[in-house]
Amino acid sequence: MGLPQLSAIENGNSVMVSCDSWLLKHPSALNTFEQMMSIAKGRKIVVFLDYDGTLSNIVDNPEKAFMTNKMRMTVREVARYFPTAIISGRSRDKVYDFVELDNVYYAGSHGLDIAAPLESPNYADPKHQTRGVDRNGNEVVLFQPAKKYSPTIQKIFSALLERTRNIQGVMIEHNKFCISVHFRHVHDEDFCTLEKLVNSIMGEYREFCVSEGKMVFEIRPDMKWDKGYALNYLLDTLGFGNSNDVLPLYIGDDRTDEDAFKAIRNRGEGYPIVVSSTSKDTAALYSLRNPSEVQKFLLSLVRWRKNSLSSKLDF
Repeated sequence: MGLPQLSAIENGNSVMVSCDSWLLKHPSALNTFEQMMSIAKGRKIVVFLDYDGTLSNIVDNPEKAFMTNKMRMTVREVARYFPTAIISGRSRDKVYDFVELDNVYYAGSHGLDIAAPLESPNYADPKHQTRGVDRNGNEVVLFQPAKKYSPTIQKIFSALLERTRNIQGVMIEHNKFCISVHFRHVHDEDFCTLEKLVNSIMGEYREFCVSEGKMVFEIRPDMKWDKGYALNYLLDTLGFGNSNDVLPLYIGDDRTDEDAFKAIRNRGEGYPIVVSSTSKDTAALYSLRNPSEVQKFLLSLVRWRKNSLSSKLDF
């Protein structure tokens, strides 16, 4: 009877060692904040944020992934002091409806739908950039490289709705230039059926790819564009594309955020921060455990900036 208990303790220690080892590679951005900011002194920080699992908790119903008022106030403050953008797999309009802030930039559909302040000559075909207005009547540049796929995306969406209607718990979300198939509430015994149906449908559309996120299949055009490209595109349109003293900071929790982490790593400077309560493979250099820690980190960033400005005034 004693041996199994000893084994359980050993397994627990093994997990603890594993977590400690992971944190050595991806230290808490809260615990290393001062060190991070000492490097950032005199540099231009640009803040990029994922939405689900980063600014809001992951919830059972994706339509109710509301951020807290405290988080909204925090993001508003961050955007007062740093250029700030939210890059999400949701449609751009849905993200705006959740966030309700006008002083941040929005990129939806995993970066396939961006409302930017200016055109970019470096990261996009000019035909994908059109001038438009946002909800408040402000002029913006809309970057939508997957626009030609809109009719096909609608066909895929309709096919998914029709052929999965008998699978209890599945939810199909149309995110303008991509589709999310949520299976959080699908019974275990039905998952394989759903997976086969999705793969069967997508077998007819070779120009699209399917990836798996947190309890979701993400369907999008198979093109050379992702959150990493979106990050660089936004940096360019914000006037930092060729800047040598910019430090992009990206906080995200899912597989699609890894593309943004890699983009920052490729730049050689910046802060890729993964949101995770467990150890996992990631290209991020730092970590935060949950949206609550994300908020604490962002508040620390605001305080640091205020103190920096105050010191300059005193001087």
